[in-house]
Amino acid sequence: MTSVPKSAAEEWRRHWSLPFVAAAGYSVASMHSYGIGVFIEPLQAEFGWSRAFISGGLTIAGIGGALLAIPMGILVDRFGPRRIGMIGVVVMCCAFGLLGTATGTVANWIALWVILALCNPWSTVVSWTKAVASRFEHSRGLAFAITLSGAPITTTFIPIVATAFTLAYGWRSGFFGVAVIWALIVWPLVFLFFRSAHEEQASSADEAKPLAQVELPGIDVAEALRGPAFYQLLLASALFAFTVVGTTVHFVPILTDSGAQPMAAAGIASLVGIFAFIGRVGMGLLLDRFPANLLGGAVCTLPAMSCAILLTNGSDPLFQAIAAALLGLTVGGEIDIIAYLTTRQFGLKRYGAIYGSMTAAMNIGTATGGLMAGAIFDWQGSYDTFLFVTITAMLTSSVALLTIGKGRYAAH
Repeated sequence: MTSVPKSAAEEWRRHWSLPFVAAAGYSVASMHSYGIGVFIEPLQAEFGWSRAFISGGLTIAGIGGALLAIPMGILVDRFGPRRIGMIGVVVMCCAFGLLGTATGTVANWIALWVILALCNPWSTVVSWTKAVASRFEHSRGLAFAITLSGAPITTTFIPIVATAFTLAYGWRSGFFGVAVIWALIVWPLVFLFFRSAHEEQASSADEAKPLAQVELPGIDVAEALRGPAFYQLLLASALFAFTVVGTTVHFVPILTDSGAQPMAAAGIASLVGIFAFIGRVGMGLLLDRFPANLLGGAVCTLPAMSCAILLTNGSDPLFQAIAAALLGLTVGGEIDIIAYLTTRQFGLKRYGAIYGSMTAAMNIGTATGGLMAGAIFDWQGSYDTFLFVTITAMLTSSVALLTIGKGRYAAH
């Protein structure tokens, strides 16, 4: 059996490509969350739907994700990240492309999102992070940061790609174009280069155990449920997704309502992805050096600042860009912290099931954030109330992370 790397440098020398491939895989998981915003106004113009109804698709996806996150995490623990990840890329790209077949009926739109809700959990973040955690111990923070940069990739490029296709060929081509491009790039990478250490052990000639029996450090789910850290992470996960997804999905409409042209709004919105990547890599470096709970508490204040800027100077392009940058830094840092804290608090033994719970909480936040933002706009003709709500949510999340204790599997 291959020896365990004894330093961060050795980990990267052996497995440098894995976090980058995992990032490509994870970009598929969030394509609907960060891609639908571009299509809100075209769908509203063609079908006369309200923004709340269009955003309601995320609610369906979020509910499906919340219901299936833990079972899917158990499947990852049982069959391994590679198998689940390969299936997830295919089904998720197909589901996103199918949104371009919308006919304008309520039943059709709901059905398309039910399909996506059933497909999205197969591309779960659990697969990508568990594989990376199995290879990286000394530099896990940075490895997670690169893995989870898949979301910034989506946030950066989908608004531009989708808007370009939509302006040139119509919104249906926007959905199809994004799905095809992502599938052609991501699936071959996952097929060729994505494998966890435990899958390698289970399939080697010297390892007779099935994957589910490969011994990993960590605690059982029942023991995790008895401690406050589990519930603090659940709360932080839900509030983070509520705020970031709700704000990001409606970011382009927020800017266009303030007078920005569609491509200009898409360009500013792409800053969310650019700064998310910066924040993600920066947070990864910091996580390997400083307490994750303190970093998490600090990061949670950034979207509150972003929302405050949109409330006070939302029509100024410079301040719009600053708000996008602050929001992006949060997107870049917060999921890293949740995933990292989960491995350090509870270990890898039942990581799929436990982090599946955090994913379920995030899906609840996803399901409610975009819907509430759209509903408030439809009711009041403004996003101001939603921005006030998100400020409160993120300050609460900050407190939850600041007060979490040091985990038994913290790096030494």
